[in-house]
Amino acid sequence: MPPTENGTAPAIEFRGVEKRFGDHTVLKGLDFTVSPGERVTLIGPSGSGKTTILRLIMTLESLTDGYIFVHGDPLTHEERGGKRVALPGKQVRANTKRIGMVFQHFNLFPNMTVIENLVEAPIHVLGLSRAEATEKARGLLAKVGLSDKETEHPSRLSGGQQQRVAIARALAMDPDILLLDEVTSALDPELVDDVLQVLRDIARETDITMLIVTHEMQFARDVSQRVMMFDGGVILEEGHPEDIFTHPTQERTRKFLSAVLD
Repeated sequence: MPPTENGTAPAIEFRGVEKRFGDHTVLKGLDFTVSPGERVTLIGPSGSGKTTILRLIMTLESLTDGYIFVHGDPLTHEERGGKRVALPGKQVRANTKRIGMVFQHFNLFPNMTVIENLVEAPIHVLGLSRAEATEKARGLLAKVGLSDKETEHPSRLSGGQQQRVAIARALAMDPDILLLDEVTSALDPELVDDVLQVLRDIARETDITMLIVTHEMQFARDVSQRVMMFDGGVILEEGHPEDIFTHPTQERTRKFLSAVLD
């Protein structure tokens, strides 16, 4: 794939990516790129492969075929001598160090306090001192409006508060790329807005590349620079949010949006 128009490699590139679970093909020869700093939302029905894309980038699932590149570097496989070769685990772990993911179900460590959830990875993976990691964590808790919760355990927080801690924990790793997987779908409706506002602030204030899976269409419209509609493991159409939400070209997209917006 050629460089993006400013001469840099894409932040994310999928090249001929296939993913199968048994006899079921979830992604079919998928090709797409995300530019550095771009915010892209994936929409489509359940089972269309959206979350699988995020899990492949995080290496929580393994590729069946094809290649993923992050900032121009192969993520898990490279082509060598005409063959597709898996990279060593140590290299794969290094490649994912600056990729953050926020999950649907928070995935906080229940035995740790809020501040401990934020400092452990920066200390052990990024090599920060405990004092540095703690200072950074406190700044991030302030950003997500939870400075008064640093000594609490996750079980004592609401779902919305837990999800804001999870966002802060992802940001504590200084990610170049932030993956968001249905981050509000497990929340009570009255808690959704606080979480989405934190993410809107991140989108406005940083140049982190964001790849988003969400059923919150207004949020997708607000923060995305591009929307990709998936169905059956392929991209049906993509474009600027206003074009996709106002004038979709595919009947399948029109039906999907009609269902979720109603």
